[in-house]
Amino acid sequence: MKIWVKSDWNGFFGLFSNNLTNLLVMASLLSVVVGLPFDLVYGRILPAVGLSIFLASAYYTKMAMALAKKTGRDDVTALPSGTSVPHMFLIVFLIIGPVYWSTGNATLAWSAGLVWSLAEGVIELAGSLIGAKMRQWIPRAAMLGSLAGVSLTFIALNPAFSIFALPYIGLVSLAIVLLGFIGKVKMPFNVPTGLVAILVAVILGWSTGVMQLDVLIASFDGLAFSLPVPSFMRWVDGFSSAAPFLIAAIPLGIYNFIETIDNCESAAAAGDEYNTKEAMIADGLTSILGSFFGSPFPTAIFIGHPGWKEAGARIGYSVASGFGVLVLTSLGIISVLLNIIPVVGVLPILLYIGLVITSQAFSANEHKYAPAVVMAIVPSLADWTRNAVDIALSSANTSALDVGYQLLNINGLNYEGMFVLGQGAIIVGMVLGSLTVFIIDQRFKAASITAFLAGILSFFGIIHSAGVGLNMHPSMSLGYLGVGVILYLYDLVTSKKEKFG
Repeated sequence: MKIWVKSDWNGFFGLFSNNLTNLLVMASLLSVVVGLPFDLVYGRILPAVGLSIFLASAYYTKMAMALAKKTGRDDVTALPSGTSVPHMFLIVFLIIGPVYWSTGNATLAWSAGLVWSLAEGVIELAGSLIGAKMRQWIPRAAMLGSLAGVSLTFIALNPAFSIFALPYIGLVSLAIVLLGFIGKVKMPFNVPTGLVAILVAVILGWSTGVMQLDVLIASFDGLAFSLPVPSFMRWVDGFSSAAPFLIAAIPLGIYNFIETIDNCESAAAAGDEYNTKEAMIADGLTSILGSFFGSPFPTAIFIGHPGWKEAGARIGYSVASGFGVLVLTSLGIISVLLNIIPVVGVLPILLYIGLVITSQAFSANEHKYAPAVVMAIVPSLADWTRNAVDIALSSANTSALDVGYQLLNINGLNYEGMFVLGQGAIIVGMVLGSLTVFIIDQRFKAASITAFLAGILSFFGIIHSAGVGLNMHPSMSLGYLGVGVILYLYDLVTSKKEKFG
């Protein structure tokens, strides 16, 4: 068993670039958008994030080694991991930003974020008790379709927009990524595809004036060696500020562990059958450890295992990427890299992952389940579009509520329906995808049970609502109840027909 093979370089530069992109965005959000002090962001938060990513990648490398030993295969690919992108934005804008803007206390805002991450880690651990069973109950088309929805929207669309906004860098890098990863074309001197794409982007960025030397020189002032510092008291200090927001951590924690289940199913479809419970425990524990050392962002198994496998990644790429992230964050190099590498040159790798995951949702299922895959994608499209609309309206110092739902509806945008459909998108996608699969297979009793369960989730606000509580969306709960009754009655009718011929 080889821990490292030559093709691991492709996986390393791909996953490392993925994590690097997230860290660059994270640093910008915390320091520029929220306004947290430079020393806190680069000296405390990012080193802790780097440590949590390294711990997660090391454990998933261990799992890959165990799987390779158990199966005797030399093509096992480790699960990719890092910081969850949707959670990164939500934690910044739902808790760290609001606490800092209202109190002016950066340490308190950071501590509140740590409590949120702790809560999500605990929810992930609790989810590990039922994760394996959920993989047995939920149809593959529903799981992979829901995952494809998130991948297509939050992973692929924004990078695609940035690529075509600066095409003389982004489009060239995209062509290299497509040639190497999809076309299987060898790069000159067998240099890894991801590295070639980044180098070409750097050359184009500097030769066209996109990158500025004076800004780069100034960024070196921020270089400093920082280690994450553990602290139990940060949880204690942050709890009171985080408490009003923690109810929203419940659906996000559920989202996180269901995403882990989805990604384990995606890996299985690509040929690597990992223990779902072990993966969820690792995810929860590294989130909790990261929070203890100062990371307000939970770790997650990344979407993209089949993509890295297709690119040649095996076992060692994961821990190598995690170690690279740990070094960058500990030395404060992120601030320098922000001014060396044009981010648009890295984004094609994310677009590639979006292509692979969306394709897998169709190729790993029978053709008859294609409608179920599409149905599972739709809620994520609604969620992404609603988010884009909110950003646009917020930029104009207004909101959908201020403009008026009825006016938006008259002009062809049913904002209220879009909002409801997109809340808890990954779970809603699995519900709608499962319903469609069961109807295709004429398993009406299973479809009925799914509808009743969805009604319960809607009642408590786990899906279709912005918050958690009791009777959060009565009309949705009644709608699912009606669907469940119809499907149950249809099951009774068809059962009688079969019984009496």
